[in-house]
Amino acid sequence: MSLTGSPTKAAAAPTWHLDLIAGLSIAGLLLPEAVAYSGIANLPPQAGVIALFVGLATYGLLGRSRYAIVSATSSSAAVLAAGTLALAGSDSVSRAAVGAMLVLLAGVCFLVAGVARLGGLSHLIARPVLRGYTFGLACVIALKQLPHLMGVADMHGDFVPALLAQLASVLPQLKPAAVGTGVLALFLLFVAERLRRLPGSLVVIALGVAASGWLAARGVTLTGEIHLAASLGWPRWPQSGQWVPSVELAAALLLILYAESYSSIRGFALKHGDSVNPNRDLLVLGVANVISGALQGMPVGAGYSGTSANEAAGARSRWAGVIAAATVLLLVLLALRWIERIPQPVLAAIVIHAVSKSLRLSTFAPYLRWHRDRLVALASVLAVLSLGILNGLLLAIAFSLVMLLRQLATPRLSVLGRLADSHDFVDIEGHPGALPIPGMLIVRPEEPMFFVNAEALLAQARRRVDASQGLRRVILSLEESPDLDGTVLESLGDFATWLGARGVELRVARLKDAARDALSRMALPQLPPQALNDWSVEDAVLAPSPPSSSAKGNP
Repeated sequence: MSLTGSPTKAAAAPTWHLDLIAGLSIAGLLLPEAVAYSGIANLPPQAGVIALFVGLATYGLLGRSRYAIVSATSSSAAVLAAGTLALAGSDSVSRAAVGAMLVLLAGVCFLVAGVARLGGLSHLIARPVLRGYTFGLACVIALKQLPHLMGVADMHGDFVPALLAQLASVLPQLKPAAVGTGVLALFLLFVAERLRRLPGSLVVIALGVAASGWLAARGVTLTGEIHLAASLGWPRWPQSGQWVPSVELAAALLLILYAESYSSIRGFALKHGDSVNPNRDLLVLGVANVISGALQGMPVGAGYSGTSANEAAGARSRWAGVIAAATVLLLVLLALRWIERIPQPVLAAIVIHAVSKSLRLSTFAPYLRWHRDRLVALASVLAVLSLGILNGLLLAIAFSLVMLLRQLATPRLSVLGRLADSHDFVDIEGHPGALPIPGMLIVRPEEPMFFVNAEALLAQARRRVDASQGLRRVILSLEESPDLDGTVLESLGDFATWLGARGVELRVARLKDAARDALSRMALPQLPPQALNDWSVEDAVLAPSPPSSSAKGNP
């Protein structure tokens, strides 16, 4: 008997029933959230329902991840709300049209990025920046849900001091029934969080609907009528003068949605040993957002909470998302009248509970422990709280790009020495036991050389050469540079000529193939082929000197 026979049969056993259970669970969890996220975006409830159905169906049919659940997200809803307010003001009809246009443009941006194979786009936002932005965004979202939870007038804007002032002014108008409903719903949601098999959202929804008549008689607002009559068509194009801000907002939606989606997709793929295709995910998310925008829905992405809930529910394939989409459609067709009777404080509690996971200070603990990027994360939080959701996002993205450029443009040049009697060459400053090679200067740029930092790095190398006595050879280790652009090649040519005039030989070690090909095509007399073939620093140290080489002379 084969010892592997039984496990093989178990592995081959059908798992459709697990996907069925997961799909049913996810539909029940996400439908009330979709309605609640519509409120964040200041759009009708059907916008979130349409986005949920489109996202689940599209990714379930076209995506690659077994666990990703694509639906409306709280972060993109908040960004959309800020964008529509900036472009259309407070008119609800105009904001709905502008919102659909922004979602469609975001989908087009996804498609363009996918065709251009820009799968690494999410890395433009550094993780500390993203976590700080998410924390600040969660604060704003939770704050803006408090009026719904208390049964008072809605607050406008996203500037936190102004929101706090508005909240203080309407506190005398709070309705005890609404506050009690919201607090009880929050309590039940946090309790259900500890009981993994208890669907907290469904429980509070069911209780809220059951008590909706009694609550409405006491002034508690219900969800209200939902019209699912959206037809396929192109939303309104931006007016004159709105194209640039519209494209900027669409690009912002792209970055925040893809950063959130890719982190979820990649995280669960690594956990389960699945493959990741970021460019395909860009295209699929583009299709989903184009369809959602055309149907007047909200932007969609693979949120972490929905994806983790799908995995926890036992999903085994993408069919769980398709089953969830079909279940949402059935619920809307058969239970729409009940969905319309969900109390607003219950929806507010669901949103606050959903974003509470981003309000944990423990998120920043690693950066404090590592002494890295603490101020970056704090600056991102303050940007959202002080400048608002939209400007905070744009500043966070700009901050990430500035960090990248600062890292690349800050020239760091290490001088290497041999470590004891080994074959290893390390930074002399960091390793006191490393000794320089007599008559040689070995330098290594600590960042990839490119047009921004090439001159500064080689200026440091010149100063090192001038400070050395009896120098015969300079070894430049380019292990950090996968390729060399035109500026770097010209700068290296000037450096080689400068060294040649002083009778100093230049050898380049640890070259990548693309960089070696580029330098070979330059055909510099000071850099013959043998000066480019040192696969290690030790090879460059031990290489014989050319016959014409001499000691360091006068310039």
